[in-house]
Amino acid sequence: MESSSTRQIVESLTRAIVEHRLHPGTKLAEQKLADHFGVSRTLVRQALFQMSQNRLIRLEPARGAFVATPSADEARQVFEVRRMLELEMTRQFVRQVKPAQIKALNAHVAEERRAVASQDVAGRTELLGDFHVRMAQLMGNEVLADMLDELISRCALITLMYQTSHAAEHSNEEHVAIVKALAARDEALAVQLMDEHLSHVVAQLTFDRKVPTNDIAMALS
Repeated sequence: MESSSTRQIVESLTRAIVEHRLHPGTKLAEQKLADHFGVSRTLVRQALFQMSQNRLIRLEPARGAFVATPSADEARQVFEVRRMLELEMTRQFVRQVKPAQIKALNAHVAEERRAVASQDVAGRTELLGDFHVRMAQLMGNEVLADMLDELISRCALITLMYQTSHAAEHSNEEHVAIVKALAARDEALAVQLMDEHLSHVVAQLTFDRKVPTNDIAMALS
């Protein structure tokens, strides 16, 4: 079971990355973090490993942990592949749509809206990505759901770091419109809205943001 100390380290570092207080590429020295949080290096190591699973940081043998450095090209390529998969997924969803599926998606977008309104950056990022995985799951296609989950995780840090609150709100509104088109069984509109939505997410990522520091103590204060 995850200790409260490990969770606190993960939450503090995630917040510092999300709020642009830790620069991509910053080395996360275990001893400095242990001193800052007043815990053992073992707990710090556990937290860093957990964050590496979410691709927020990268672990390099014999070098240590660093804040991940996602590229704009990687984001664009991931979204290209997602478009190929998700436009066809949308077509198939419309053709077999059931009221229970629409109810589940409406519940999901309501949760997204709450996270956006409460400025829960990590929560909204996860929910906005999960919308797409949820569609595949509701179709009963676990292979597609796993593929999308992997693709979306590759974009998670990019979206966390470069998506503005306004863009997140816009994404939620677009999800609402997609669900309405699915419920109406309007295949052409649903596919068009999904295509526009994926294009907008990439277009609204602000890759030129300036982040102020790679000093861990300053970033976490």
